Amino acid sequence: MHPQLPYHAAPPFTFGALEQDEHGLDRARAVILPIPFERTTSYGAGTRNGPREILLASSQVELYDEELGLEICDTGIYTLPAMESPFAHTEDAFAEMRATATWLAGAGKFFVALGGEHALTTPLVAGTVSHHPALTVLQIDAHADLRDSYMGDPHSHASAMRRTLAHAPCVQVGIRNLSAPEALAVPDLKTTIFYDWNMRDDPAWMDRVVDALGEKVYLTIDLDGLDPAIMPAVGTPEPGGLHWRELLALLKKVMRQRTVVAADVVELCPLPGYTAPNFLAARLVYKLIGYRFCLG
Repeated sequence: MHPQLPYHAAPPFTFGALEQDEHGLDRARAVILPIPFERTTSYGAGTRNGPREILLASSQVELYDEELGLEICDTGIYTLPAMESPFAHTEDAFAEMRATATWLAGAGKFFVALGGEHALTTPLVAGTVSHHPALTVLQIDAHADLRDSYMGDPHSHASAMRRTLAHAPCVQVGIRNLSAPEALAVPDLKTTIFYDWNMRDDPAWMDRVVDALGEKVYLTIDLDGLDPAIMPAVGTPEPGGLHWRELLALLKKVMRQRTVVAADVVELCPLPGYTAPNFLAARLVYKLIGYRFCLG
């Protein structure tokens, strides 16, 4: 156990290769939390390697952002050591994640968790909502993740949003894959779904997404929510999805009109010899921090 941290930690990499000292966490406005958690992947495996590859790629991201006209890192970014989660039972790993999110939210930190599989969103939301009780979850994803259980596991990545709904209502964007039982359950669940096949029929669909959110938002981005043409490094790719500029436009609109208190970027399955998806994920994390603190 690393001193001062409420979880078991692996040796650190830092986001953007930024230097940090023992007082950096206290000064930081944004905190990077790597969680290489992978236990329930059901198709392409490798999400446990996602956080490390995002951090490595981030060392090649220019710290100056041409859109915002400044170095986003000047807001203060601190990278925590990766959570090791050395537990036999998923519930124990989730308890540690929940405690960590509670700790960060209580300290007033905007944190971005790097996954790992999507199941980790549930305990992070549970911890965050303890300090932000009127929270809405904004999910960008190809999959609804509303199964009550999958392969006998209620904590599966395919059940991530079903479990998360126990803590906060959801707005789901870009959905283009769900099962018949999920579709039947949707009318009785606290969720609003924007399906990829028709959401763009309304030119004001992004405004409708924002209108469906409460004042405080937890943002979860499953990278398979993006078009696999730009994000092929995911375990369960689906045709369709958001493009880079479209995603950034939505994020800016949300950040300007709501308070995003925490976020996660999950389900990167790095492809050997192909680094573009890792770099996209790293740039996305940096953009999230920039939009959170630097939008005019």
